[in-house]
Order: sequence, then structure tokens, then C-alpha cells
Amino acid sequence: MSAGSLTILVIDENRIRASIIEAGLRDAGHRHVTVIHDVAGIARRIAEIKPDVIVIDLENPNRDMLENMFQLSRAVKRPIAMFVDRSDQASIEAAVDAGVSAYVVDGLKKERIKPILDMAISRFNAFSRMARELEEARSELENRKVIDRAKGILMKSRGLSEEAAYALLRKTAMNQNRKIADIAQSLVTAAGLLGPLEGG
Repeated sequence: MSAGSLTILVIDENRIRASIIEAGLRDAGHRHVTVIHDVAGIARRIAEIKPDVIVIDLENPNRDMLENMFQLSRAVKRPIAMFVDRSDQASIEAAVDAGVSAYVVDGLKKERIKPILDMAISRFNAFSRMARELEEARSELENRKVIDRAKGILMKSRGLSEEAAYALLRKTAMNQNRKIADIAQSLVTAAGLLGPLEGG
């Protein structure tokens, strides 16, 4: 995605600092920049603007404000670069946990905006890819467990071999144009409702 096509939302209650960020972004070729000075109702504004990247600048943030911004970070699932004037170790760790892609302490200079934004985007993409791969592996494992349970139910209730039970699941899935795991899940759920099928 080129710089010009990114929609960037800047959240900053201080107008002078916001203009530094905006100038840095425009110098870097970003044309779609929206600046919000009021953090009230911010989640709704984010939903309306649908930014690709969010830049948050907090001058002397208190713990409540930081916590609100971290909650926001968890909710929006976008690359977020957060600038703060000062910070303690606990806040930095909380920022990482919340998924803030770049947390910059005492570093608001116009020429630093672009490299930090680029870093936030690449970190976010790398993190998203890892999270997606982890989720795929986890659901693969879940699917396997469900299929094994469904095979067990069929073997018990119909006296089938494991191969025959799997073949039946596969055939049913093909006939219904659904995934084997979905068929298996339906069977396990039904068996759970009926009770004795699984052998009590």
C-alpha cells in the first residue's frame, strides 16, 4: 500500500503537537490524514473513519488515559503508533500487551514520524501474520480432536472401523458441501444431546 493511499487518524488533544504530526505525515506523502482533538466517543469516530493506521499522541498521560488508549488498541486491531512524553516500565509493558505497534517515549519530532509509522505498520503486519498462523494451527488441532471424537461415536454406534467411520464423515461432508470438521461437530453435538450414543 503506498503512502498516499493510507488513511491515517491522529488522536491528539494538543493542537500544536497534532500539527507537528500532521506536517510529518504530509511531508512523507500521506494525503488522507484526519486529526481528532477530543478523545470522547473515539471508538465511534474510528468506526466511521476506518483508518488504516492510528497515531496517538499523549502529553503527560495519566494512568487512566493510558489504560483507555490501551483498551482502544486491543479493540481496533490496527497498527497504532503511540507517542508519550514520559513513561514507566509498567506502561511500556502494558502498551506491548495491548498490541501498540510502536510506543515512543519523548520522541515527537516531525522527521521521526514517517520512520516510526513505517515501523508500526511492519510490526503490526508481522504480528498479525504470527497471530493468524497460530490461530490456524489451533483450529486445525481442534478440528482434529472433533473429527476423532466423531469417528469414535460412529465406530461405537455403527460398529464401523476407523477407516470406514472417516470415509462416512468425508462422504457426508462432500454430499452436503461442508467441511468434515463441521459434520464431525454436528455429530458430536447431536451425540451429546442424545447421550447414550457415546457410550454413556
